[in-house]
Amino acid sequence: MRTAWIECATGISGDMTLAALIDAGVDAGAIASAIDSLGLPDVRLRIETVIKNGFRAKQVFVEHPEQHSHRNYSIIRDLIIRAGGLSDRQKHLALQMFLSVAQAEAHVHGSTVEAVHFHEVGAIDSIVDIVGVAVGFDLLGVDRIVCNPVPTGRGFVRIDHGVCPIPTPGTVEILKGIPLADIPINAELTTPTGAAIVRVLADTFGPLPAMTIEQVGSGAGSMTFPNRANVLRIFVGTLVSDPNRDVVTLLESNLDDVSAEVIGYTRERLEVSGALDVFTTSVQMKKNRPGVLVSVLCKPERADQLSQILFKETGTLGIRRTQVERAVQSRELTTVPTIWGQIAGKLAWHGGGEKRFVPEFESCASAARHHNVSLRDVYRLAEFAFAASVASSHDHSHDHSHDHSHDHSHDHSHDHSHDDDTHPGRSGSQQNN
Repeated sequence: MRTAWIECATGISGDMTLAALIDAGVDAGAIASAIDSLGLPDVRLRIETVIKNGFRAKQVFVEHPEQHSHRNYSIIRDLIIRAGGLSDRQKHLALQMFLSVAQAEAHVHGSTVEAVHFHEVGAIDSIVDIVGVAVGFDLLGVDRIVCNPVPTGRGFVRIDHGVCPIPTPGTVEILKGIPLADIPINAELTTPTGAAIVRVLADTFGPLPAMTIEQVGSGAGSMTFPNRANVLRIFVGTLVSDPNRDVVTLLESNLDDVSAEVIGYTRERLEVSGALDVFTTSVQMKKNRPGVLVSVLCKPERADQLSQILFKETGTLGIRRTQVERAVQSRELTTVPTIWGQIAGKLAWHGGGEKRFVPEFESCASAARHHNVSLRDVYRLAEFAFAASVASSHDHSHDHSHDHSHDHSHDHSHDHSHDDDTHPGRSGSQQNN
């Protein structure tokens, strides 16, 4: 899977992201043409290579005439929709970023999306940055975007509404639900534009994933910090996939006031709803109360649904959620023939190792009930039948190889000696030749 990882070590802004995309190999000319199609008069993109605290990076400058007006979401939306140089996907990404800012500003100022006026984000350079980033990530052609936790900075910043603490109210609203990082720098490290970029584009947040890196783009910010390079990097590459590893979510909750019947019913509901596994453990809780720890393993996309079942059925006040990496064996479904019918099960193996047959409980139980035999005997017979079929296939392969080599060597040797003994004259004639 082609993946981009955004390393915003000193925050994120629109111009830094755009510069990093260009440095990562996105065609600057294609971005410039897309921006030209917006119809903004006398706007030009200037790209330079700069050094930030000893490190090379690209920096983007948006050159434009002085402006005196602010724009609302409707004006910007019409501007983007009419742009003939943008694809539908590029328009969608850009509009989603502007919408996230509009919704945040409307909430902060007690207004509506249509009525709220953009200030800094409505300026020409911010419009260019957001549209350029939408085009750039579309042209980058990645399937997944990961971003590290976002640093916001500290202190205060002056905006159109006056002096505001960092992060500003609008930026905070956009960053809700996104993991943040504390970097001890008194400056606005993440702008509303940067927050909108990660809000819309990032699929997940975390450290650099296991990937084969193909390209790294570095984009410089306008500020300079002592002892830190104000550079955003975008790593582009392919995830290192291991078919024997995956990531699952572990849901856990301690219960001390729920009956065994409720726990059993809850377990059934969780399993029917897609849990990979549900198990319970006896625990000693606070005030020496005996309790039960309910643990649920599931695919990450099922976690919210299964959490709702836990809340509803057990009345628990909290559920712990952890991402867990697990090693799994390769597997496939199969059946084996027995005197009690076909028994279903799984073939499991790791790497190039031998396959192991694991009978399925329901299939074995059905055969045991139907033939009035013990469940344990059905399990044993199914395992024996699989082992016998494997042994038979090995024996057949060995016999076939042995017979072929024996017949070939015997016939060849016999025919050759017979010709020499019966036709000595032919042998002498060949020697004369």
